[in-house]
Amino acid sequence: MPARSIGSGTISFGLVSIPVRLYVATHSEQPSFNMLHGECGSRIRQQTYCPRCERVVERKELVRGYAVGKTDYVRFTDEELKALETAASSAIEIQEFVPLAQVDPIYFASTHYLGPDGGGEKAYRLLAEAMRSTSQVALAQRIARGKEHLVLIRPYDDGLALHELYYADEIRPFAEVDRGGEQKIRANESELARRLVSELSAERFAPDTYHDHYRERLQEIVDRKVAGEEITSTVPPTETPHVIDLMEALKRSLAEGRPARDRRAGGAQASARAAAPRKRASKK
Repeated sequence: MPARSIGSGTISFGLVSIPVRLYVATHSEQPSFNMLHGECGSRIRQQTYCPRCERVVERKELVRGYAVGKTDYVRFTDEELKALETAASSAIEIQEFVPLAQVDPIYFASTHYLGPDGGGEKAYRLLAEAMRSTSQVALAQRIARGKEHLVLIRPYDDGLALHELYYADEIRPFAEVDRGGEQKIRANESELARRLVSELSAERFAPDTYHDHYRERLQEIVDRKVAGEEITSTVPPTETPHVIDLMEALKRSLAEGRPARDRRAGGAQASARAAAPRKRASKK
């Protein structure tokens, strides 16, 4: 079934305007759980509670507040916030073209697909081909939900993808991370590390070889519980080895010589053992 568009816009650069439609590119498959009342099995409903008034408050009583201190807030009405929003526009204004390698992945926030809208098919193809042949991507700004977003447009497959980016002041400095101070790396340690990287290297990124083993184990148990089975897990938790001698750890890793694909397969085998043994629930 064809993908459903979630919006439309116009890519603009120079005097060229390309009508496009926006499509969702990704979705999460992470399992989620609801909180139930253990006694009756009903789903719990969350309520908005005021600790000072010691009561549940209705939605109509709520106002938005911007924190200016630990307990101090500046209040805003919906009308005031609406006035702050940027005027609605469908334009995606390209500011410049840069090599993709110059954009650090830390800036990527979300991804959408772009498809041509009516009358823009040729210009859409031309832009995608021009960026592909020059190995460039476009940086642009786009207004959505009343706010101005920084975006990157790049060739993808035989079309275009749009990535929403974080602004520079939204990235926390890496200097805040404790990196353990200066460490002297010996030449033989460096050589062994490079060899290990080389042995575990692949020619290309193959995401279809990776699987969420937790989700697979969970789905298997869900299916068995629905079928009336009683589940008892016998798989012990995996212990992370404590590295004492770095050189010894590097040598042992190279001696094992297992390629990355074998390690991923091992995870799949662990998934198959995760919920054993099986015990059929007795029927009354």
